[in-house]
Amino acid sequence: MTLTVLRALGRRPAWVRYGLLLVGLVLAAALPWTLYPPVATDILCWGLFAVAVDLLLGFTGLLSFGHAAFWGTAAYTTGLIALHSGLPFYVAVLGGAAAAGVLAVPIGLLSVRRTGIYFAMVTLAFAQTIYYVANQWRDVTGGENGLQGIPRTLPGIDLSDSFLFYYAALPVILAGLYAAWRVVHSPFGRVIVAIRDNPARVRALGYPVSRYQLVAFVISATLSGLAGGVFAVNQGFVALDALYWTTSGQVVVMTVLGGIGTLWGSLVGAALVVRLEDWLSTAGFEEVGLVTGAIFIVVVLVFRRGLWGTATHWLRSGRRETSEQAPPVQDAPAGRAAEVAPEPR
Repeated sequence: MTLTVLRALGRRPAWVRYGLLLVGLVLAAALPWTLYPPVATDILCWGLFAVAVDLLLGFTGLLSFGHAAFWGTAAYTTGLIALHSGLPFYVAVLGGAAAAGVLAVPIGLLSVRRTGIYFAMVTLAFAQTIYYVANQWRDVTGGENGLQGIPRTLPGIDLSDSFLFYYAALPVILAGLYAAWRVVHSPFGRVIVAIRDNPARVRALGYPVSRYQLVAFVISATLSGLAGGVFAVNQGFVALDALYWTTSGQVVVMTVLGGIGTLWGSLVGAALVVRLEDWLSTAGFEEVGLVTGAIFIVVVLVFRRGLWGTATHWLRSGRRETSEQAPPVQDAPAGRAAEVAPEPR
């Protein structure tokens, strides 16, 4: 039975992709029916944030410890637009994403000149600088008190109900996820993957490596800002924690848990962490980081490709073994059917 399923998956990869997409859409539509709606929306936001980080880490090969700068900047920008303009929250969220993308340009220009741990440290330094500015600029950001009372404005719909807001925010998150998927499966995506694997060879072929890395950095930051804006409206406030380095570390943990370079795995890792934190905090357990850290260590040691990455690796290995074990079909004489060996049990 297992071999039959694996053979079917090997023959119909398009069917598998569309099937996973359908399952994902069904789960997304049913999520607020099974979880507290604000928590369900948080899963969507963190999921898109993790996908944005995976776009940079898993497909471009750049580890950023400063993406909280874009998440938090978009959250503050979205909150300010929503508080002072009265525009629909869609406009506020897009404004926050645009602010994150603009901020990413100068940071990226200076950061992509470095690689490895040096790139990570430079992005962390920029993020901490923005955190300090937000903390000191109290007239705009509220300082330690943050922005409070961010409205959920959408003409004709009362979004004070968290259940309705989930479905209003879902198209924004899905659009961000589609954008990430489209980037990965475009010619641009092929180039950044090649840069990740062998930048010297790509540079020898005539591609401007730094320019491609900068574009990937800005796209990742913009998608992070899109998620941060929706998160701010969902919470109704923005705190300084949105800009702190621990936020960057948390989203990296989500990406690694799910599987680097998988996109789908980022969603799985985000859902696992957010749901676990909500369950532990509801149960009154204060050392949430202790549990999530222990799970992270176990996953890294046992599932080196992450949860989703390991599952897909096992599936592909099974398909390869099946194709290698399947005997070749012999040409049958005219008038006779070809004999095929029975499937082993």
